[in-house]
Amino acid sequence: MDSIDKLKNIFRDFPTVGPRTARRFCYYLIKLPKEKIDELTNAILELKNKIKLCELCFNPFESESQLCQICQNSLRNKNMLCIVEKETDLLSIENTKKYNGLYFILGGNAAMTRKEDVNQLRIEELKKRVSQNNFSEIIIALNPTPEGRATAFLIESAIKEILPSQNFKITHLANGIPIGGELEYADEETLENALEGRK
Repeated sequence: MDSIDKLKNIFRDFPTVGPRTARRFCYYLIKLPKEKIDELTNAILELKNKIKLCELCFNPFESESQLCQICQNSLRNKNMLCIVEKETDLLSIENTKKYNGLYFILGGNAAMTRKEDVNQLRIEELKKRVSQNNFSEIIIALNPTPEGRATAFLIESAIKEILPSQNFKITHLANGIPIGGELEYADEETLENALEGRK
């Protein structure tokens, strides 16, 4: 395997990158001067060395602290927890400026036909987070896809298993998000409506 094919295969592992886009990336890099390549590789190494995951919500951040800015913020509503699939979903909800609670990033979804996906989710970490806090509302903010609905059911079952009789409510985003859509690509107004109409 030559260098182009090797790099192309690496790029193909990136989200939404197909073989043609991956090859375009390779040819683009070939044309760059060496100093730009060095700048890119240094930025990647710096990202890997400096970015860490928040101990509470798993949001990536760069700081000496063990908690991200959201979890450290004393003005956030500590009684609300919003569960999202990935980091970009958290950013999308934050951009609406309509939610002021805390977050938990699952790290993926449970594809109904792939049992190994369930094992990669942070279900145990979520159960620990929920059991150690007195949340009055837990919002399950997942994509309205078959995988998202399966994951939401899994989460709700896990939470009720450890807190069967606690005084809290579990809500889901309203139907502002189209079926089959993804939070990352929803506009702020649609997300705002989905947050306000959750049930």
